[in-house]
Amino acid sequence: MPKSLIIVESPAKTRTIRQFVGKNYLLEASMGHVRDLPKSSLGVDTEHDFKPKYVNIRERTSTLKKLREAAGKAKDIYIATDPDREGEAIAWHLTQALKIKGAKRIQFNEITRRAVTEALENPRTIDAHRVDAQQARRILDRLVGYTLSPLLQRKMRKWRLSAGRVQSVAVRLICEREREIQAFVPEQYWDIVAHVTPGAAEDAFQVKLVQKDGKKIEVRDVGHARRIASEIWESALRVARLETSDRARRPPPPFITSTLQQDAANRLGLSARQTMRLAQQLYEGVEVGDRGHVGLITYMRTDSTRVAREAQTEARAVISDQFGKDYLPPKPRQYQSRRSAQDAHEAIRPTSPALTPDQVDPYLDNSQSRLYKLIWSRFIASQMADLRLRITAVDVSAGPYLLRGRGVKILFPGFTAIYPTRDGEVTIPDLEENMWLDAVSLAARQRFTEPPPRYTEATLVKLLEAKGIGRPSTYAPIIGTIQDRGYVYLEEKRFHPTDLGFAVTDQLVEHFPDVISVEFTADMETKLDRIEEGAADWVAAVREFYKPFEKSVARAEQVMEKVTVSAQETDEVCEECGKPMLLRVGRHGPFLACSGYPECKTTRPAPGSKEEKRQKKPPPEPTDEVCDKCGSPMVIRTGRRGRFLACSAFPKCRSTRPLPEEEAAAAKAAENQKCDLCGRPMTLRRGRYGPFLGCTGYPDCKGIKRLPKSEAEKESG
Repeated sequence: MPKSLIIVESPAKTRTIRQFVGKNYLLEASMGHVRDLPKSSLGVDTEHDFKPKYVNIRERTSTLKKLREAAGKAKDIYIATDPDREGEAIAWHLTQALKIKGAKRIQFNEITRRAVTEALENPRTIDAHRVDAQQARRILDRLVGYTLSPLLQRKMRKWRLSAGRVQSVAVRLICEREREIQAFVPEQYWDIVAHVTPGAAEDAFQVKLVQKDGKKIEVRDVGHARRIASEIWESALRVARLETSDRARRPPPPFITSTLQQDAANRLGLSARQTMRLAQQLYEGVEVGDRGHVGLITYMRTDSTRVAREAQTEARAVISDQFGKDYLPPKPRQYQSRRSAQDAHEAIRPTSPALTPDQVDPYLDNSQSRLYKLIWSRFIASQMADLRLRITAVDVSAGPYLLRGRGVKILFPGFTAIYPTRDGEVTIPDLEENMWLDAVSLAARQRFTEPPPRYTEATLVKLLEAKGIGRPSTYAPIIGTIQDRGYVYLEEKRFHPTDLGFAVTDQLVEHFPDVISVEFTADMETKLDRIEEGAADWVAAVREFYKPFEKSVARAEQVMEKVTVSAQETDEVCEECGKPMLLRVGRHGPFLACSGYPECKTTRPAPGSKEEKRQKKPPPEPTDEVCDKCGSPMVIRTGRRGRFLACSAFPKCRSTRPLPEEEAAAAKAAENQKCDLCGRPMTLRRGRYGPFLGCTGYPDCKGIKRLPKSEAEKESG
């Protein structure tokens, strides 16, 4: 009896789905795209309605042969590519390349038995509007890239330059931020902070100067700061206003692509590329013991926060079991997606909320486990009760001056029990209006205004999403491309533009301001959405863009001047040939290169660069210690805060602990130490930055002390 054929994109999916469909189905993988525009030419007929010329991808020749043989024997053919525009386009290309008629399109947001069975029971035809939208995007990107890139290469005398409809806008945003930072002039100001108490020293709380004579006050010089501090110190302090209010904070919605990339960067230190690669693995499925090959999360390219009712019910059962009924809201939570969101599938969530991170941890590598825990925790938190806070605002008068303080008390942790936030308690003692206070300490602290921060991967993704640039599937490729091309580099997890990035951006902005703009790019995304909805014609949308663009290109060919990206001269000398070294900036940051290039190709890290610091870092030292978690040998490493023991199996195992002698020294340093705030004994505690002394009266008193520097730390400065 002939079998039905299901075509998916990756072999990992075939292993997961095979468990659900039985012996009457044959599964094959297309390995992604099978057709594309040719690499060697534009591949778009601009004279005849932008008709694309698709060719089979050479690397897919054997795959297509195998798929043709399977399709020729199949009873029915189901195409189960990803549930987005790109997946729809791949499905259409498969029907064209394999010459299939009557293929059935199925899609599922999660790879589970229920989802796959429902999809097979409800097949549909390929959505032509979705295919048109993806085809329009591909043609627009090809017209921009294959027109502007050669132009840049000719005018800037440099190969491997590229421009893109979206990537160039991202580079422009980074360059504009860098110029804001370069133009920024810091201004000095002073904060005046007091610790005041209604009685005992342990009841002291912090207030900060905000007004004089009812008007906002700015302190700009040290003389003014000292005079004000002296006047406050000599004044009688009184509680002028006291307000207490209870507030509730809702949990954040479950992840969409952009928020997953942001949180994975902020909490786990993962790049957008790493996050999407790991999420793809969790979506397609991994071996989980007796359960077999299991898809652990729903589809990871989405901008919808919608959640299936079954998943909500299962999440509420988990919450009730693990935390109690007090942590359940009265009814399941629903979240409003952005107006422009594509609601074809759900938010990113675990396929089975009952499958906890602890249960799957033995079957995942460290990075997969951390990302699954993040996704699971965020989803469970999204269905939990509110965080309830009591906020106390207190104004303290000191003659003509007003100082303000704020207290925070957590009444009920709610969703933060599983998904911690930065909310922490700030204790303020029991007070009454018109109560007199005593000053325990008073300090004037010098401050300087700061420039806007450089973008991290997380903040850049947030900006792209807020401005409507790109779509969930494009954020990671955009960030990867602009680094690969050498336009920007990451240093301390923040983007810096290179000289090449500045030069290319300046040329594009000068000659193509309407194309390399945030407004144009966002508007084009809206038009693509309308094409997908069937409300606009893709040929008309491309023609509307291409006519003025073609004129701009012709004009730029005539007026764009040739530009050379010059390197900065230095006092350094090449150790190979003795010629001066030049400071250049590449995709990995600044470096020194011999001015005798190409005859001499000597390079070395620039002074003070990240690479130079890495090379100076001493290699790990072997020890006789053994890791408590995995049994691997421990080695001595040196970090920002000195030497420590670390597992040699890193990054698979991230176990660390202080050196034995430093642990002993820290314990000895804690002996007979008293808290400066309340006088209670101090005890040795350990935090994310190592051991420290904490008050035994915690949480009533939060006094802490740094430990004395070790000998190794003193030597390293």
